[in-house]
Amino acid sequence: MPGGSFSVSRLGTWGVTERGEKLDYQAALRRLLTLTDYERMSAAGAGQPQTGLARMFAFMERLDNPHRCVPAVHIAGTKGKGSTAVLCASALSAQGYSVGLYTSPHLHSFRERIQVDGKPLTEEEFASLVEELWPVAEDFKATGQYGGVTLFEMLTAMAFWHFRRRELDFQVLEVGLGGRLDATNVVKPEVCVITSLSLDHTSILGDTLEQITREKAGIIKEGACVVSAPQPPAARQVLKEVCEAHATPIIELDKNLSWTRGEASLEGQSFRVKGRLGSYDLWVPLMGDHQLENAAVAVAVLEALRERGVEVTPEALARGFSRVEWPCRMEVLRRRPLVVADGAHNPYSAGRLRQAVLSYIPARRVILVCGVSIGHHIGMVTELAPLSSLAVATRSRHPRSMEASAVADAFRKHGLATWQTENVRDAVVQALEVATARDLILVTGSLFVAAEAREFLKGIVGEVYPEFQYGLSSAEPASQVSHG
Repeated sequence: MPGGSFSVSRLGTWGVTERGEKLDYQAALRRLLTLTDYERMSAAGAGQPQTGLARMFAFMERLDNPHRCVPAVHIAGTKGKGSTAVLCASALSAQGYSVGLYTSPHLHSFRERIQVDGKPLTEEEFASLVEELWPVAEDFKATGQYGGVTLFEMLTAMAFWHFRRRELDFQVLEVGLGGRLDATNVVKPEVCVITSLSLDHTSILGDTLEQITREKAGIIKEGACVVSAPQPPAARQVLKEVCEAHATPIIELDKNLSWTRGEASLEGQSFRVKGRLGSYDLWVPLMGDHQLENAAVAVAVLEALRERGVEVTPEALARGFSRVEWPCRMEVLRRRPLVVADGAHNPYSAGRLRQAVLSYIPARRVILVCGVSIGHHIGMVTELAPLSSLAVATRSRHPRSMEASAVADAFRKHGLATWQTENVRDAVVQALEVATARDLILVTGSLFVAAEAREFLKGIVGEVYPEFQYGLSSAEPASQVSHG
């Protein structure tokens, strides 16, 4: 993935370029970062969140509804939605279609969030989109009844606008948070996808699996086909009720497809999927049984599209899967000692990661490097602790990062010898100093921690924003928002 080459926090004053010059990427980012950003909750004047999707629908109307112009696959879930999205997009591109991909959050640069055929926006494309949409957003704020759009809403609008302007064949959209009130939920997709569900973002989405499932299932619409990963009984029942209410057919993975793991290595794994329309011998450059589940979900999505007249051959599907690039998902960053980064960020995903490490990278001493984001369950430490007797607790530069001391205390309660440090680079250095060539350093706990380890070990200069400081400058949102 490409990384930024500058720190926005060192770019001087905010505002438009002087003398009416065309926006460059740095100036475009400066504009965007003045918008309310609920991902970081530190944008100036965040105020109270705007509930509902009325503002996003109204903003789309101002832009002549670009979201309606490109057939969509819409993906929600707790885990695996990004991996499933990139697998679907890659297979469609391999078939020869032009495909837009919209995901969040990003690792190193905002440009990663909007891609066409596997390539992030260039700096020029990104700046051009901001320049085109900014006057509309300003007028919308000044003359409308909904206030200004948030950063996530603006980015989502940029994706829709770009995909329409490029006249793409498909757009694959990952939900940012939840589903029902997410800014992406203005689309009427061909296929709605619900990946693996578990408890997460409980302060926003609800503290029971049934509540969370109803929020995720809010993307389901009449006229679409629904594909669901294997779910716990409570979630399965809610999905069934929602699909019946919308008269939408549902393809349940564990009832309609099966998959078998083949050979695996640090480079990836082979597997066989028996779908509803055929069988597929596949390979993906991703580790973990959970990625086989995500791949099987993607197969089900592509078969559902085939039933709607979209040609996707088994050869294109296999070629697309083999080309996938999805960093910080059990990604090998270094070989000796082995350093693996993974963005697991809740107890369920941490448990899946632990199982994957034991299955795919056995017989190694594990040194954990872990940082956790505020709002995520520190109970993931309980899942990770059995892997190791040694941990380095840390925190990312993201403003939602939990203090390293809190993470360290959680590991110590499980009997691990634990150091703590206030930045990811130092944490990785400390782990490398005590590791032998045969050890595994596992960097996890949040996607932001994994990304910063990746930047350090691969020499990537990531974007650093003014609000990237420890702690929150605003309280948690009191109610759900059109995610932004």
